[in-house]
Amino acid sequence: MDTREIKEQIGKILTSLDCNEHEISILFVGDPGIRDLNHQFRGMDCPTDVLSFPQLSEGEAEPPGAPVLGDIAISLETARQQSKNHGLSLGEELTLLLIHGILHLLGYDHEISDQEEERMRKKTRELFAMIYPGKKLADTCNF
Repeated sequence: MDTREIKEQIGKILTSLDCNEHEISILFVGDPGIRDLNHQFRGMDCPTDVLSFPQLSEGEAEPPGAPVLGDIAISLETARQQSKNHGLSLGEELTLLLIHGILHLLGYDHEISDQEEERMRKKTRELFAMIYPGKKLADTCNF
């Protein structure tokens, strides 16, 4: 995992979303770690690929200082497995999951309606294409 490359990609993504002054924290864990987080915060006792934890609740005012969007946790084990199904390298899959997590921090939510799912899918693919020009996401990728 090239953390320098990940930081650069996050910077491009945040800039594209007009959030270049914002901070996020990223936690890479294994399936047991993300399963614990998923159970603790969502009541789901299973591993998942990515979880997002916004810093502020909707309508809550930002405190002074550098604005913080929130935290993102990614399971490297699940990412590695999914990358094969999506026809991506591990690095590309991690970028995809980071995009997904960042969009959730910004209020996108594919679980609330078909329209919102399509809006998030379109934005995800737009940002992925910005990072990997010419690389298309397979239909097996439901992001």
